Amino acid sequence: MTPYELYPMARATHFGLVLTSGALFAVRGVAVLLGARWAMVPAVRRLSYTIDTALLGAALLLLAILNLNPFAVPWLATKMGLLLLYIVMGSLALKRAPTRRLRTASLVVALLCLGFMLSVALAHNPFGIFAHLQSGPR
Repeated sequence: MTPYELYPMARATHFGLVLTSGALFAVRGVAVLLGARWAMVPAVRRLSYTIDTALLGAALLLLAILNLNPFAVPWLATKMGLLLLYIVMGSLALKRAPTRRLRTASLVVALLCLGFMLSVALAHNPFGIFAHLQSGPR
């Protein structure tokens, strides 16, 4: 099987893991805000780490198959920057923020980052859902 033959499966796996990871994060974030202890138990945290590790593996496989440098492709560089912000905000939302208000704000920002990352990926444009606002020759 050639790398290009792996592409559809790797892409579908990556997309499915993005949705799974994002949904689990959103549910855990809301649960933490509601005071549910299950959201931070070791088994749930390990599940989250496992999904995110598989997601990273699928992303790296896609980069290898397509021979892409994520720092040289503007929309991928944007996704990487948003991913870093998502990780920081997610950490604040789940455990590091000192107040409920800051946890709530962090959860909202993390989910907005996730949504914008999805729009950037689907549009293959660093402006994502705002790509149509770009000016330039038509």
